Amino acid sequence: MLEYKARLYGRTFVKVGRWFPSSKLCSVCAAVRQDMPLSVREWTCSCGAAHDRDINAALNVLAAGRAERQNACGGPVRPGASPARPVEAGSQGSVAA
Repeated sequence: MLEYKARLYGRTFVKVGRWFPSSKLCSVCAAVRQDMPLSVREWTCSCGAAHDRDINAALNVLAAGRAERQNACGGPVRPGASPARPVEAGSQGSVAA
């Protein structure tokens, strides 16, 4: 249904994997907390970031979708990475006059 609605309104739909640890992945430092029962609704990462489990999961799903879309469109694979610039053989900027 979401995929259909996205297409209808000209939006991009990216499906995140079923086992993506969205609520256990720190949205600040990307550390994954291994053992955390579903009853834990708020947690603090070892980097000091305090998370609400649902908000943290939403941030991680959004970041994963954006990274996948940029990757498909030729953008940087990692968020924050600068795009690659082509390297030209020979000397740069020296033009024979």
